[in-house]
Amino acid sequence: MRCIWDDRQRAHVPTGEFFNGAVYPAAEHEGRVTAILGPIGSTRAPADFGLDPILRVHSVDYVDFLKSAHDQWLQAGREGDAFPYTFPVVRRRPLQLSRIDALLGRYSFDTSTPIGPGTWEASYWAAQTALAATEAVLGGERSAFAFCRPPGHHCGRDYLGGYSYLSNAAIAAEHAIAAGEARVAILDVDYHHGNGSQDIFYERSDVLYVSIHADPVMDYPYYWGHADETGSGLGEGANLNLPLPRGTGWSGYQPALAAALERIASHDPGLLVVSYGADTYEEDPISHFKLKTSDYAPMAQRIASLGLPTVIVMEGGYAVDALGDNVGGFLSGF
Repeated sequence: MRCIWDDRQRAHVPTGEFFNGAVYPAAEHEGRVTAILGPIGSTRAPADFGLDPILRVHSVDYVDFLKSAHDQWLQAGREGDAFPYTFPVVRRRPLQLSRIDALLGRYSFDTSTPIGPGTWEASYWAAQTALAATEAVLGGERSAFAFCRPPGHHCGRDYLGGYSYLSNAAIAAEHAIAAGEARVAILDVDYHHGNGSQDIFYERSDVLYVSIHADPVMDYPYYWGHADETGSGLGEGANLNLPLPRGTGWSGYQPALAAALERIASHDPGLLVVSYGADTYEEDPISHFKLKTSDYAPMAQRIASLGLPTVIVMEGGYAVDALGDNVGGFLSGF
């Protein structure tokens, strides 16, 4: 399997994150890079596909903000990473504000996703990595792994959050559609629901979004990922959420995976994008499923049994000591 990675993704070095009333060390840190690169072996650097594929998914104003946010933060006399601290609530009238504090709240939905001096560069090359893997598969390879870092499935068209700044899986799916694929499916197997991926395609029928994740009644991102979210307008029925309770192990996970694969097969996509998160692992520090390292190979085998050209995009996974084995197990199983 071709594995794509760009070392410029190391440029994102968050100093911490704020949640549950305190600042903690960042869970999405560079140690994840070393952990994953070891077992996957040789990698190829992506070509630069430019901004156009990103702007098919994200709004121009959001991309402009992301590129300049940290500079604006410093110009306002601040130090360190840029964090939001105030947010417009639902039904608040739209305003054209230019102060960085207002913009951070406008384009963020949580306080755990800071913007540092290298965040744009890392996010840009994560997107290019997803695009390169997609091009490889569109060019005839059966599968490719896009080692994207930072992850992407929590950010929407014009907002960031959940350690995500550009929606790598959505950018890959949209690139395939632009290249002529009539139908694409995204299968999200991260512990947390990919609210950004869902939002981006929620009113479309050409991109099916299917997610197996922790029940948002108990887990982040709370406001998305419930079973009754099935799409709207032209997208009605093209969104399937399969929330599971905390403590779910492989025996409880398998029926959800079977349902997900059945729905994907019925969509008959020309390309499958898998948002793979290893935070379903039993010892992940911020998650609560009970999958074991030995479960990732059979999970991947079942996904591969669909026989679809597949782009695997890296999302979460924060148990660094086991992360390499968990990613390697999934890829070898596939």
